[in-house]
Amino acid sequence: MSKVAVVYWSGTGNTEQMANAVASGVMANHAQVSVFTASEFDASTLNNFDAVAFGCPAMGAEVLEEDEFEPMFNMCEPQLKNKKIALFGSYGWGDGEWMRNWEDNCRSNGICLACESVICNDAPDDEALESCKKLGAALV
Repeated sequence: MSKVAVVYWSGTGNTEQMANAVASGVMANHAQVSVFTASEFDASTLNNFDAVAFGCPAMGAEVLEEDEFEPMFNMCEPQLKNKKIALFGSYGWGDGEWMRNWEDNCRSNGICLACESVICNDAPDDEALESCKKLGAALV
């Protein structure tokens, strides 16, 4: 049975809602899922999972959250090349540049994304939550 981790950072609860929808998509496809906040996950935990969904909102000038999420992701990054990886997150301004930059950074470091990333403006609506479930399913 496939084991999937959903790892996220959320300041307002929007990305947390998305993470829970990703987890629902994993479970609906009969895989094991564990949900972690960024502070609960590190590179040593990666070996326990076949796939990981990472979720982070846009912060400041459309960047990843810099105190917990980005350091955790950077430490995991060298080990992500042989894993199924997906990205998701929310934003309140801009046009999603932070996600494009994150995807480009992953690709330039040899990380293959398993599916299209999911982003939403502010709180996730039904369409965004459904897309998150599909993202979870793509990791199984």
